[in-house]
Amino acid sequence: MPYECQYTGKKTTFGNRKAYRGQKIKLGGFGLQTSGVTRRTFKPNLQKINAIITDENGKTTTKRVYASTRAIKSGMVVKPLKRKYGYTRQQNLAAGK
Repeated sequence: MPYECQYTGKKTTFGNRKAYRGQKIKLGGFGLQTSGVTRRTFKPNLQKINAIITDENGKTTTKRVYASTRAIKSGMVVKPLKRKYGYTRQQNLAAGK
């Protein structure tokens, strides 16, 4: 499973870390010069959670996926119920009891 959000598509991005040296111009120097550039990574805040996934046929299954915290907070992720009595209540409501 790649380190990518199932809902928003957020994944690891890359950038540079720059190191500077030198004295300020007003203190008699030539200003800051770049003395080193190294690669670094920016990783999103992903959580591995159980979520209800709907496939193209309309069938829903519970699956463990990576989801960003923004997707979880905004309500994009639908979590399954944790206890069985919640399911039976939903089934009774659907049956009209």
